[in-house]
Amino acid sequence: MTQTARQTTADNPLDIVIVGAGFAGLYALQRALTSGRQAVVIERGDGVGGTWYWNRYPGARCDVQSMEYSYSFDAALQQEWSWTERYAAQPEILEYANHVADRFHLRPHIEFKRTVAKMVYLEDRKVWQTVTSDGANYFSRFCIMATGCLSSTNLPEFEGLNTFEGESYHTGQWPHHPVTFEGKKVGIIGTGSSAIQSIPIIAESCEHLTIFQRTPNYSIPAHNGPIDPDYVATIKNNYDDFRAQNKQMFAGFGAHQTRWDDSVFAADEATREARFETRWQEGGLGFSSSFNDTGSNLEANQIAAEFVRNKIRSQVDNKETAELLCPDQVLGCKRVCVDTNYYATYNRPNVSLVSVKEHPIEAITPKGLVTGGQAYDFDMLIFATGFDAMTGTLSKIRIEGIDGLTLNEKWAEGPKTYLGLAVTGFPNLFTVSGPGSPSVLSNMIVTIEQHINWIMNCLDHLASIEAGTIEATMEAETHWVTLGNDIAAGTLFPTCNSWYLGANVPGKPRIFMPYVGGFPSYAEICDQIQREGYTGFSIR
Repeated sequence: MTQTARQTTADNPLDIVIVGAGFAGLYALQRALTSGRQAVVIERGDGVGGTWYWNRYPGARCDVQSMEYSYSFDAALQQEWSWTERYAAQPEILEYANHVADRFHLRPHIEFKRTVAKMVYLEDRKVWQTVTSDGANYFSRFCIMATGCLSSTNLPEFEGLNTFEGESYHTGQWPHHPVTFEGKKVGIIGTGSSAIQSIPIIAESCEHLTIFQRTPNYSIPAHNGPIDPDYVATIKNNYDDFRAQNKQMFAGFGAHQTRWDDSVFAADEATREARFETRWQEGGLGFSSSFNDTGSNLEANQIAAEFVRNKIRSQVDNKETAELLCPDQVLGCKRVCVDTNYYATYNRPNVSLVSVKEHPIEAITPKGLVTGGQAYDFDMLIFATGFDAMTGTLSKIRIEGIDGLTLNEKWAEGPKTYLGLAVTGFPNLFTVSGPGSPSVLSNMIVTIEQHINWIMNCLDHLASIEAGTIEATMEAETHWVTLGNDIAAGTLFPTCNSWYLGANVPGKPRIFMPYVGGFPSYAEICDQIQREGYTGFSIR
């Protein structure tokens, strides 16, 4: 770096401070450096990768196919990198992140093992002061919060949480050293995505695995395996077209799948079953788009949901266990999971399922836990209790905007943004894949690239007109929040207590956080705002 953190001052600031070295932070840094800007990334881990650096639990794998869950900004990178599986596992995705960091010479501009504690907007200087927990100070004209959507773990405040004497892990903070389950009695709390991915692997070697489930989730088989070389060659020969097609898909991926745009009610029962079966055999998240109304019509949704429940019943031998695994909520109101042999794992003699819906876990004990008045002893406890999604990491940083208003104060009733990119009262601060953007309802890398490109174009515009600050207006922010709520209200997404709403975190305001209008419409709105000279923003 031409300037280190210790050398920057309010009078001689960096152009950009980027928080987080995941896929968003790496691309933001690459774009900043190629545009000749001075930038630094602050990262609390000792390596790049973000979500894929921390989530090392057994079975951790992306639920978007490898050829789509990858950067598109560099043609040579697309051609030279080769994935080994249809759905890449965490080690391979982390290897890819490291390859990108090395290929574009990004590491010298990343400050590892530093946690941002406070960020203050100095109004008189029009710069941001970023302070880390070890006392380092960074001054910059702009800040990009590439803090990730699933980067802050959620751990319920169980009574006696710290008394357990055995091994204890959270799936989102898995240790970097090998963990063995051989011959151990293991308890896992939760049946969300990380549990659904890890349970089959843990069960293969442990003495006994007991799963504590509050709410079952829908899961579709991945049908994962080695990636087809012919499929890869076809895409690499037409990568630009493939990317362009994906950007026209609702979630930014899935262009390779057959698309249907008819109602479930327009099909007879045999046609419905055949369609659902086709999607089931294809595997992955595409099942939710078997018909065009399963996301908006409750009756249509439950027809699709019952198909999945019958699949569960056909795979799980014990009828009582099968019914416990059958979700009763709307299909898709919580993120649908993608698995390998999840339901079949419950047929193993060393696996048991305990429902804690009616009898929540009472306490963690030195030997295990107690629920429903029954004590369970374990050698290892695994907390697959999810994340404080989308806003969790931001809320841990004291971010002070104009007049000392903190972001937590601003968001006391729920997160409010303009486009998911900017917040009124916080000039020159940008959030990537934050609340109010397609975020977790999209292919994250597609959204990340669109966000960063928009931000960098914005900075180029400010430079061209010699402007110093940009800030979302209150009117635009209010309109965007209202629009997002109105669109969500026309869907079935808000019908259950999900982490999309923050419902998994006690005391967190309930608001549907992602923009649910789809990636294509969102991108077009952003493009139009840029074409019109940044309507909804105050530029000074």
